Amino acid sequence: MSDPRRYRPGTATPAPSKPHYRPEVQGLRAFAVLMVVTYHVWLGRVSGGVDVFLLISAFLLTSSFAYKVSAGKPIGLLRYWLHRFKSLLPAAVVVLLAVLLATAALLPRTRWGEVFEQTWSTLFYTQNWTLARESVDYYAENHGAASPLQHFWSLSIQGQVFILWPLVIGAAALVWKLLRRARPHVGFGSVLAVAFGLVFIGSLTYSIHITSTSQSWAYFDTGARLWEFALGSLLAVLLPHIGQLPMAVRVALGWAGMLAMLSCGILLQVQQQFPGYIALWPTLSAAAIITAGRTGHPFGVDRLLAARPLTRLGDLSYALYLWHWPILVIYLSVNRLDEPDFLGGLGVIGLSLGLAWVTTKGVETPFHGWRWPTLRRRRLGLVVGLLVGMVAMPLSGWQARVAADETAAQSQPKLDNPGAASLTPGYEPTGDPEAMVRPLATQLSGEWANYGGECGQGYELTDPVMEFCQMGGDPQTADQTIIVLGDSHAQHWTSALDQAAQKNNWAWVLINRNACRFGAEDRSRDAECNEFNEAATDYVLDHEADAVLTLGTLTQAYGSTDERTPADEETVVPGYEEGIRPFLEQGKQVIAMRDTPRFGLGVPECVDLNGPDSEQCQVPRDELIAADSPLDDLHAEAMRGELPGDLGFLDMTSELCPDGICRPVIGNVLVYLDKSHLTKTYARSTSEVFERRLKSALDW
Repeated sequence: MSDPRRYRPGTATPAPSKPHYRPEVQGLRAFAVLMVVTYHVWLGRVSGGVDVFLLISAFLLTSSFAYKVSAGKPIGLLRYWLHRFKSLLPAAVVVLLAVLLATAALLPRTRWGEVFEQTWSTLFYTQNWTLARESVDYYAENHGAASPLQHFWSLSIQGQVFILWPLVIGAAALVWKLLRRARPHVGFGSVLAVAFGLVFIGSLTYSIHITSTSQSWAYFDTGARLWEFALGSLLAVLLPHIGQLPMAVRVALGWAGMLAMLSCGILLQVQQQFPGYIALWPTLSAAAIITAGRTGHPFGVDRLLAARPLTRLGDLSYALYLWHWPILVIYLSVNRLDEPDFLGGLGVIGLSLGLAWVTTKGVETPFHGWRWPTLRRRRLGLVVGLLVGMVAMPLSGWQARVAADETAAQSQPKLDNPGAASLTPGYEPTGDPEAMVRPLATQLSGEWANYGGECGQGYELTDPVMEFCQMGGDPQTADQTIIVLGDSHAQHWTSALDQAAQKNNWAWVLINRNACRFGAEDRSRDAECNEFNEAATDYVLDHEADAVLTLGTLTQAYGSTDERTPADEETVVPGYEEGIRPFLEQGKQVIAMRDTPRFGLGVPECVDLNGPDSEQCQVPRDELIAADSPLDDLHAEAMRGELPGDLGFLDMTSELCPDGICRPVIGNVLVYLDKSHLTKTYARSTSEVFERRLKSALDW
C-alpha cells in the first residue's frame, strides 16, 4: 500500500515521461480500502480490495523505476530500500505499540504468545509466512478470536516485493544494456515486459495449482501472489504504448472496471478460491480503471475517483488499513462477540478513521517531509533501526518477564499441582495454596499431546490419505502394542497412555486425522474422512496389535444448538459398531472410550478473566455429557456375547467432571487448553486412573 505521492505513474503517452500525480489512482485506493474495511466489519468475506492494493503498489513502483532507468538515473537500491521502510515503518510502529498495550490491558493471556510471535514477524515483514505455517483461516466467522495483527500479511508480502522488484528491474536494466550493443533499438520497456511477463505466467500457474491443493497456505504464499504485482508492473510498462483509446471506450472501460471491482466479493464465494485465477477479477478490474485514465469526461469514472473526499480518503488508506483490523478484533474480543452489529461496526470504522487521520497527519506526513535522514544513507539506516527498536525493546522486555513467570511455574514442586491425583479418596493437599495454576495461559501452545516420534519398525504409513502417525515405545520389544485410532480427542489421551506404556513396557501407535471420528463410511462425514477411515481400517488389519483404542461417542459443544434433549449432548459415533467389527473378527481387542465433554466457551480465557474457582467457568456434568453412556446398549450386546470379539469400555468422565461439575481447574492444573482439548499436563496427571481402567477393560 505504497503512497502514490511518492511514486506517480504517467498517463498513456507513447514515450517514458516523468511520473506525475494521478488523483484517480488515489481515489481507487480509497475504494479499495473501503471494500476491505466494510467487508471485514460487516460481511466477513474477502472483497478483492487487497488485491487491488497489490496491483497499484507494483504499478506505482515500476512506473518510477522505469522512468529512472530510461532517463539514465541510478536506481540506488540501498537508498531506495532504506527510504521505503523509513516511510512504511512509522505508522506501522505506532499501530504495533498500540496493539501491544491493548493486548496487555484487554486481551486474555492466552492470546499473548500469538501476539508476541506475530509482532516480530510483522516487524520484519514475514507475517504472511507465519500465518501460512499456522494454516490460519482468514475467513473465520469469529473475528474476535483472530489475531489483531493478522492483516499485516499483505503488508509483509508488499515489503518483500519492495525488496525483490528493484532487483528484478535492476537485472532487466543490465540485460537491456547488453542487448543494446547488438540491438540498439530495443527499448527498456520491452525487456521489462518480458521479465514481468515471465513472472506473471509462472506465478499465476503456481497460484492456480497451490490454491487447488492447499488454499489456506496459498492465500499467504508470496509466490502465489507475485503475479498480481507483475500484472501491475506490466500495466505500468505497456500503458504508455497502448495509445490513446477513443473517449467512449475509455469511459466505458472505466465504469466496467469499477462495477466489476465492486461486485467481486458480492457475486463470488472467493473464500475457497483466492488467490488463484479468481483474483484476476479484481486485479483486471483495477487495471481497466487505470487504463481508462483521466478522461476529463463529465461521465468518466475518474470524475468520481478524483473527487476531493475520495482523494483525501486515499491519503488515509494506509493508516486506515493498519488500524481497522486490530480495533475490530479487540472490540469483538472485549465484548465477547463473533461479529459486530451495524452500530458497533460504525463505531469501529469511525474510530479507525479518526486514528488513521491522526496517524497520517501526526506521524506519516512529518516523516515524509523530514529531510535530515535523506541526506546520508547512514542516517536512513539509523532511523529505520530506531523505529524497529521502538517495538523490539518493549516486546523483548515483556517476553522476558513472561518467560520468568513460566520458569517459576515449571519449577514448582509436583505437590503444588497434583491435578487429577487430588481426586483420590482421602487426598490431603500439602502444596503451597498460593502456587500458580499450571500450565500458565501463555504456555498453552506447548500443551498439545505430541509424544513419541514418527512411526517406524514396520508401522510406517504407505497410503497418502493417511498423513499423521506417531509412535511411543518399540513394538518389536514391547509386551503389548496398542493402536490409537481417531481424531484429536483420541490424540489428547496419548498423554496418559504414554505414561502407562512406559511403566508397563507397552508400545502405542497413533493414527490420527483431525475432526474425523473413526467409524464405517457414513454420509455425515466428508469424503476425505471416509477415505481416511477406510485406509485406517486396512492399516490396523495389516499390522500386529493387541488392542485398538477408539472413541465410541461424540459430544456436542455446550450451547451449540438452541433446542436439545439430554440425548443430544452425546451420541454414538455414526457407523461405530460396523467400523470396529473387522478388528473384532480378526481377534484384536477393541476399547470404546467415551468422548471428552465440550465446553461452549474458551476455558483458559474464562479462567484468566474470572479466576480458577469461578462458577462462570463451571458447567454441570449433565449439560455437557449424557447422564447414561450412549455405549450402554453396545455394552449389553458385548456382555450377551452378540459381538464377534472382545470389546471393552473406558470412561474417564469422573476425572473431568468430579461431583457432577465439569471444572476448568482440578488440583491446581488447567484441565482444558481450549473448549474441548485436554492439556497434556492434566491428561498426564490422570495416568494412574487411566492405566487402571484400561487394564480392567482389557483384562490385562
